[in-house]
Amino acid sequence: MNATSSPIDPVNTTGGAVSGIPHPHGTAYLSIPFAAPPVGANRFLAPQPHAPWSGVRTCDSYGATPQRRPFGAVTTIPEPSIPGDDTLSLSVFTPAAGEPDAGLPVLVWIHGGGYFAGSPASPWYDGRSFARDGVVTVVISYRLGFDGFGWIDGAPLNRGVLDQIAALEWVRDNISGFGGDPARVTIAGQSAGGGSVLTLLASPAAEGLFSAAISHSGAVGSLAAPEAEAIGRRFAEKLGIEPTIAGWRSVDETRILDSQDEFNQIPDAAGWTSTPAELIAAVRAHPIESMGLAFAPVIDEQTVRAPSKTITGGQSAHIPLLLGAARDEFTFEIPGSATLETAIADLTRAGIGENEIAQYRREVERIGSQFATSQLVSEQMFRAPAAEIASLRAVHGAGERTWLYDFAHPSAVSGLASHCHELPFAWDLLDAEGVSDVLGDAPQTLANEVHAVWVRFITHGTTEWAPVADHVAGARVFGADGGYDRNAYAFERALGRYSINS
Repeated sequence: MNATSSPIDPVNTTGGAVSGIPHPHGTAYLSIPFAAPPVGANRFLAPQPHAPWSGVRTCDSYGATPQRRPFGAVTTIPEPSIPGDDTLSLSVFTPAAGEPDAGLPVLVWIHGGGYFAGSPASPWYDGRSFARDGVVTVVISYRLGFDGFGWIDGAPLNRGVLDQIAALEWVRDNISGFGGDPARVTIAGQSAGGGSVLTLLASPAAEGLFSAAISHSGAVGSLAAPEAEAIGRRFAEKLGIEPTIAGWRSVDETRILDSQDEFNQIPDAAGWTSTPAELIAAVRAHPIESMGLAFAPVIDEQTVRAPSKTITGGQSAHIPLLLGAARDEFTFEIPGSATLETAIADLTRAGIGENEIAQYRREVERIGSQFATSQLVSEQMFRAPAAEIASLRAVHGAGERTWLYDFAHPSAVSGLASHCHELPFAWDLLDAEGVSDVLGDAPQTLANEVHAVWVRFITHGTTEWAPVADHVAGARVFGADGGYDRNAYAFERALGRYSINS
C-alpha cells in the first residue's frame, strides 16, 4: 500500500486502540478483530467477544483469512489465503479517521466465493476510491464452507451469517471513531456476498444494523434445517465421527477441507448438467432461493428466513435495495449441451412469450449459440431471482425503494459480461491487480458511471432512474447501449411469472 499522508493518532474501539497506515485519500486499518479466533473452545460456536488488548494494536497489514484454500483455477478475483487463527476481522478505509463528528456514510462489503471461498484481503476490495468520494468502507470476513454453515449437533447453524451480524454490531458500536455514521450503513456484496445481503434483509437478528442494501448477482439457498442435518450426518459418518461438536473438534480443518466438496451439493439441484427444461422448472420451483450448495445459509427460521417469505410479509420494505446481475453471469461453453433451437422450444412449451424469447435469442446469438444452455444457468442462478425479488417488492410495498441494474459491458478478453466483471467498475479500481487480465482495456468512463451510482446510493439511498414501482422489469443498463430499459428483465420476469400474482 502506498502512503500518501502522515500517520494519525490511534482510534479507540471496544476492543482497544488501533493504529492504521496512510492510504490514498485517508487511512486504512487492516484486519481489526471483531470477534475471538474461532478455534479451540470457540470452534463451531457463535462468534465470541475478542479479548481486549492493551496499548495500541497495529493494523497495518492483512491478517488471517477464513479462506484456507483458493476457490479454484476459474477464480476471477485475486483472493489471498493467509494462515492464522484470528480470522474474524474487518478492514476500514476512511478519509476521516479520528473524526467522530464527520458523520460520513458507510459501506460494509461482504465478499463472494460460493460461501466456501473468497477473501477480504483482495486488492479488488480496496476502499481508496470510496474514501476519495466521502464514504467510509468496511470489508468483513466470515467463516466459510462446513466451518461456517455445516450442521453439527449442539452447534448453531449459520455460523457464517452470525459472523456477519457480529461484524455489523462492531460497525454500529465503533464506526463513528473512523468518521462514519452508524445510522447510515449500506451493506453490499456480490455473488455469495450478494446472497448474504439478501439473507441479512430477511434476518430478524440483523434488524436495525443497516439502512440500505446492494446485492450484485445475489445467490441464496432454499435448504431447510432438516435437510442440512441429513447432509451433516452423512458427512460425519464418512469421516467416522459422531456428528457432535466434540466429534467435529476431533477432526483437523485440513481433513474437513479435503472432504467437504463431496457433500457441498443439494441433491438434484439444477446446474450446468441440466437441460433447458430442467432449468426452467428450477426457476419455477425456487424463483429466488436458487443456490445448489449445501454449505450456505440454511433456513432455520431464527437467524435465517426465506427471503421470498419475508418480502411477502413486508419486513424489509423500508430498506432501499439496489440489485441486479451481469448479462452473462455463469455462461460457459458446455460440451454436448442443448442447441439454441431446443432451448427455445422448451421456453415456448413453458409459456414464455415471443417478445421475451426474442430477448434471450438476441443475447445468445450475440455471444454464440454454444452458450444456449449455460445462458439459462445464468438466468436460473442470478438474473431470474433478481427479477423475482424486484417483482415481489413491487407487489408488497417496497417498489418505490427498489432499483434494478443490468451490467452488459462485454470484456475485451472474453466478449462476455461475466460473473464478477462489474466489480472493478463499481469500486473504480480498473488499475487493481488482475483487472486487465480479465477485462482487457476497460473504459474508465464506465467505471465513473457505475461507481457514481454506488456513491449516490450509499450516500442518499436512491438512484436517478425509475424504481420498479414504475416499471417492474425496468433497469439501468451499464455498457452496451446504456441508459434505462423498461424491459431489461422482461425475459427473466416471464421465467418466474407463475410464482407471483401481479
